[in-house]
Order: sequence, then C-alpha cells, then structure tokens
Amino acid sequence: MLNRRHLRIKVLQFLYAYFQSNDESYAKVEKELTNSVERIYDLYIYMLLTFSELKSIGLVKMEDGAKKIFPTDEDLNPNTKFVNNKLIEALESSVELRSQSELLKVNWMGVAEQEMLKKMYKAIRESETYFEFMNNEQSGYEEDRAFLIALFKEEIANSPLLYNYFEEKSIHWMDDIDLACSMVIKTLKGFNESDEMCTILPLYKDEKDEKDFIKTLLRKSITMEKENVTLIDELTQNWELDRIAKMDIILMGMAITEMQVFNNIPTKVTLNEYIEISKFYSTPKSNGFINGILDKAIARLEKDGKINKVGRGLKN
Repeated sequence: MLNRRHLRIKVLQFLYAYFQSNDESYAKVEKELTNSVERIYDLYIYMLLTFSELKSIGLVKMEDGAKKIFPTDEDLNPNTKFVNNKLIEALESSVELRSQSELLKVNWMGVAEQEMLKKMYKAIRESETYFEFMNNEQSGYEEDRAFLIALFKEEIANSPLLYNYFEEKSIHWMDDIDLACSMVIKTLKGFNESDEMCTILPLYKDEKDEKDFIKTLLRKSITMEKENVTLIDELTQNWELDRIAKMDIILMGMAITEMQVFNNIPTKVTLNEYIEISKFYSTPKSNGFINGILDKAIARLEKDGKINKVGRGLKN
C-alpha cells in the first residue's frame, strides 16, 4: 500500500508541473493528481495478473509439445513446477483480484499484450533463475513462494518488455513501478497455505486520511506559495532566487507548508522526508542546502508561533 513518502513525491511532481505551466486552476491539477495516485493500483493489479497469463502460455506450450508428430521425452513429460505453482493457483482463485480487475478494467486481453507476454515467457524460460528453480528437485509451498518471488524480482519486474508497455500506458508509472513491485512481493509473502482465500493489498492504509493528506498538501502548497517563497528568499540572503533550482524551491515550500498545516506530523519527520526526497529529485548537493534552509525555517516559524503540533513529542 502507499506510504506517505510516495504520496509526497506524487504531490511534488504535480506541483512542479503546475508551477511550470502557470495554470491558475488547481482544481484541475488536484483531479489529475488523485487520478495518478489511484492508477498506481492498476499497475499493481497488472503485475499480479501477469503470473496467471505466463502460466497459461506455459500450459499451451506443453500442449503443443505433446501434439508434435515426433515428441521428445521432455515434450511428453514436461516439468510442471511453474504451471503447478500453488501461489499462482491462489491468485487465480482470488475473488478480490478478479473483482478489482473487472472494476478497474485491468487485464492482459489484446493481441499486442499477448504477444508481449509470449516474448516475456520465452525470456523467462531461458533465464538462469528459471533453470535453477525448475531443476533443484525441491517442492512444497515455501519452495513455490521462493520460486515465484525470485522469478518476479529477477525476470518479471526487470523485464524491458514490461517497462516499455507500462511507459506507453502512463509516463507517471515509471516513478511508481518500484512501489507496485514492492506491493506484489509483500502480497506473495503474505500468502499462507492454510488460507481458504488469499487477499490482496489495498491502495491506501486509510483511504480518507491519505486522500485528505495529498489534497490538502497540494492546495496549501499552492495558496501559501508566495509567503513560502518570501521566507525562503529571506533565509537565503547570499543567494538570488533565480540561482536556486526550481525543484529545491518547491520541495522547501512543501516542507514549510506541511510543518504549519499538519499538526499531527512531527516536525522532524517532515524535515527528514523532504531531505530524503531531495536526494532523488534534485541536484546532488541539494539535500545539504535544503537541510540548512529548513533548519532556519523551523526556527523562524517556531519563533513566530506558526508551528503548532498536537500531542506529546510531535514538535521535534
């Protein structure tokens, strides 16, 4: 499920686009943000459905092999370790997964999709990971789990074919794919042999709370932009604003906004989160610069009584 850091990153991406386009309507960007966040679940469902599709292709290959005029021993006695994987069977029997697939209209139907999956299956069969697990002569539920997780990590999640497909579907998915992959692995690890029905993860830990968080952070970062920029300008006396990367200004503005608006998030958590995000979304030296400016901002805002946290230990 989504974590707060990923939600902050999504807001950052849409704020950057908003300020670059000078779009006066934040209702539009809010709608696009919400849609983008919710489409991460499509990505997760697509990946879960991949296992069954690859299994089906494997079964067809076995059937075709048995129908050969001169079948080999391998054609007549194929290794069924992959197609009989118990976790794939659990996914296939999941009412939740089927329901979400139908609701979101997420599936692998289509000629282009099936051709891509056949190429993926061929690459998987030729991989070292597949060969080792198919021939290690071990069996059981935990072996099936280890097999599927290794196959997903090494061959499916890293498939260039899959990456290209998802990139064409949505440019935003390139930033979301790691999260969706982690959700798939967590799902597989959570399956139990004794469970009558397997469950899949929800998108949000608390849907209302998380939706309110991204909407409020987006809106307030926009409405408080002028005062945030003024504060940043005052705290960077040796720098002209136009010399500071636009991404850094937006990141600092978001942090300053969050510290004032969300009284249930510790100041230190906000500070650390934006420093970490800056390591991936700004220049190599930005995290140190941002850290220094935000430390000054915290001191100023606390002095002015603009940071008010509720609950013990939330101030620091």
